[in-house]
Parts: sequence; C-alpha cells; structure tokens
Amino acid sequence: MNRIGVSLALLILTAGAWPQQLKMPVNLDRLAAKASETTDITLNGRMLQLAAKFMNDRDDAEARSLVKKLRGIYVRSFQFEDEGEYSDSDIESVRSQLRSPLWEKIVGVRSKREGENAEIYFKGDASNQIDGLVIIAADPKELTIIHIDGPLDPSDLEKLGGDFGVPRVHIPAKPKPAKADAP
Repeated sequence: MNRIGVSLALLILTAGAWPQQLKMPVNLDRLAAKASETTDITLNGRMLQLAAKFMNDRDDAEARSLVKKLRGIYVRSFQFEDEGEYSDSDIESVRSQLRSPLWEKIVGVRSKREGENAEIYFKGDASNQIDGLVIIAADPKELTIIHIDGPLDPSDLEKLGGDFGVPRVHIPAKPKPAKADAP
C-alpha cells in the first residue's frame, strides 16, 4: 500500500475516535410549543469570539479569557404551566449521547418526592482534562439542558455564571488547613 493509502486507512480507522459535538435533539424543539417560557441559546465558537470582544469590563476579564477557549455554549430551557408537559423520553436522546466512553456522569440527583432531578456530565480529552460539560436539570414544570463545549476547569463555571444563559454557580473556596501549634 502506498503512503496515501495508509494515510487514508488510518484516517478512516481513527475517525470514530474523534470527539463529536453533542447534538441537541429536534424533539426538544417541539417542547417549545407547550412551554410558557423558552430559552434557546446557540453560541458556536465564532459567536463566542465575537461576544468576548464586547466583554470589556475588568470584572469580565476572567470570563473573557475562558470564553476565548470554548467551542460553544448551548442552552435549551423550557418552563411549563402544568406538570407532565414533557417526559423522561424527551431527555433520553441527550442522555444516550452521554453514554459514550468520552463522557462521565459525575452527579446524579433524583428526588421522587419533589420531582427535581439533576445530572452533570464531564467529557475528558486525551490528556484527561475536562473538554466539555453537560448539565440536565429537570423538575415537574421546568427542563433545562446546558452544554459547554471546550476546555474548562470546574471553577470556571463560577466565572461564566450569569452570562450566556449559564446559571450562577458558587463554588466555595477550599478551607485552609489549620496550623499546628508549635510545642
């Protein structure tokens, strides 16, 4: 086999290993017709670069540097007047994409009594760094799915909170170890 043939074979064999972007399923769009309030944010890398240019405040410096590294921020949020306007099957098409070896579920909260559920997934890259985040938050009258595509540290969520449809998150500082008394 010549070099081009070997290169093409390697390309075809490794194509399935390349990380793929999470697709927001079409079935979520039909929920908008039932919802009393809908939020739909789609910011790809180009739009994020443009948005970063408008973040000029000194307070936004950390968020601006974070946004420059991201490939996308996608938010779908639906609020309903009545319970039962969406089902677990509406979310299943998102969850099925998160079952790949690239994604790891790190938080799962289920409350049968309150009906409030939350899931957080991280996507790792080849160097075991976080390269994506998905949050699914569901309660009887609200469903929100947030996908942040790109490298980030969990503490970066606090910097993005309140911008681009990402909810405010407070991550408490690690307590400093107590100093031992000298003898």
